[in-house]
Amino acid sequence: MAALMLGQQARQFSTSVIRQKLVKAPITVYGVEGRYATALFSAASKQNILDQVEQELGKVSSLIKDPKVSSIVMNPHVKRSFKQKTFQDGLAKSKVSPITFNLINVLADNGRLTITADVITAYGKMMSAHRGEVSCTVTTAQPLDAASLADLKVALKGFLQKHESIKLVTKLDSTILGGMIVSIGDKYVDMSTKTKILKLTKLIKET
Repeated sequence: MAALMLGQQARQFSTSVIRQKLVKAPITVYGVEGRYATALFSAASKQNILDQVEQELGKVSSLIKDPKVSSIVMNPHVKRSFKQKTFQDGLAKSKVSPITFNLINVLADNGRLTITADVITAYGKMMSAHRGEVSCTVTTAQPLDAASLADLKVALKGFLQKHESIKLVTKLDSTILGGMIVSIGDKYVDMSTKTKILKLTKLIKET
């Protein structure tokens, strides 16, 4: 009986695209993971549980990182049915919604459990866009102090529309020597010392 119910849940999720019109995601994420994430976003949107599903996917992500689980799920030699049961047992303890549970079932049925992390990442991108967040990565050679970080955030706001907000990630890379590299939305600005030196070296060689 339990197996029959799980099968029905999986089919319900996988055929939702056909039976109902998809709720359009705020951004398009290409690839197989994008298709699964789009279907998930649509299903969660219709039930008004977008944020809940995002939180539940965080639990799924933690489950994947568990060495005992990952050694089974990511192993191509382990039977698909056993991978599915391993995930189901873990999710049962987390008490996730049927939508999240069904996603895992569909991925398992299609032999796609190995891309679960990619699907979660794709859904996260859609949720960021849904909230009007613009991803921005700033790479520096040394950590920015509080004052510099505050000034940077003010400068970055100039790239945003009124309804948008910055989702800032800072990274360290000593190889850039100094300055910074800023990636925001579809824009990329390289103000690193390393690049300036390379440009100057090239200019000298050409003269």
